[in-house]
Amino acid sequence: MSAAHRPLAGVLCPVITPFTETLVPDTPRFLRQCRWLLENDVGLAVFGTNSEGNSLSVQERIGLLHAMADAGIPMSRVLAGTGACSLSDAVTLTNVATALGCAGVLMLPPFYYKTVSDDGLFAFYAEVLAGVKRGQPAVYLYHIPGVANIGFSHELIARLIGQYPGVIRGIKDTGGDPSQTRDLLASFASEDFAVFPGNESDLVKFMEAGAAGCISATANVNPKGLVALYRSLGSPEAGQMQARADAIRAAFAKHPMIPALKAALAWAFQDDNLLRVRPPLMALSQAQREQLVSALISLDFQPPVLREALREAI
Repeated sequence: MSAAHRPLAGVLCPVITPFTETLVPDTPRFLRQCRWLLENDVGLAVFGTNSEGNSLSVQERIGLLHAMADAGIPMSRVLAGTGACSLSDAVTLTNVATALGCAGVLMLPPFYYKTVSDDGLFAFYAEVLAGVKRGQPAVYLYHIPGVANIGFSHELIARLIGQYPGVIRGIKDTGGDPSQTRDLLASFASEDFAVFPGNESDLVKFMEAGAAGCISATANVNPKGLVALYRSLGSPEAGQMQARADAIRAAFAKHPMIPALKAALAWAFQDDNLLRVRPPLMALSQAQREQLVSALISLDFQPPVLREALREAI
């Protein structure tokens, strides 16, 4: 398969999940965020970590996927998080995402049991794939050992690719170790297997080594900047764009990421409904929100531009 036909590349965003006063998914606000990201040429990685995906039930995830399809969201731009500790839940979600035409599924390992072997993880993915009834999914592995406490060894990745060529299509590396990312790129990046760093840090260097793009939480608030960074490879502006993206990310990294993203969007929209997170997560305090806003203003990251862009997408 040529790079031109690679199903996923570029900047993808783990789309935030807004909630109503009763803490159920706020579908209109969710769809608004999806549309705005697409208009800025950012793909949609829904139900990931920064989407609060593991705080959503299977039926809630299915409901949002159907809402996206019914609203005309191009599902060919969607990477759906279907990983679960329950085998049956993972099978159900992967079937729905595949039937709806999602470009791929992003699958966490079953993370509750911490001492499982590579053989056990391989068996889990084999059972999920055996349970897909319609179509052939494109599976992207989700390596996030800092949260899951288990991950993917190079041996397991190679075994899955060998057993399921054209199905195991890539990996999101949120391991937090740049040397690990470089090793993954050197070992596996190809036209048939995409390696996505889990944020925009060092994106230009990683793309020079074969990265397909990145899947970054801050694309929720800085989509144009990250797309420009992705497109800057080989240009004299690349270093400056990388530095600005890093500075914006650093402002968010001083706070818990998910509530910070929602606080920034609430500020941009002038819509406090966007502040809500599901327990056990907690929204930023007023003082934290003021610190974040002050930091963003100091970077000339102003809300009117963001707010107008978002309003145009409604």
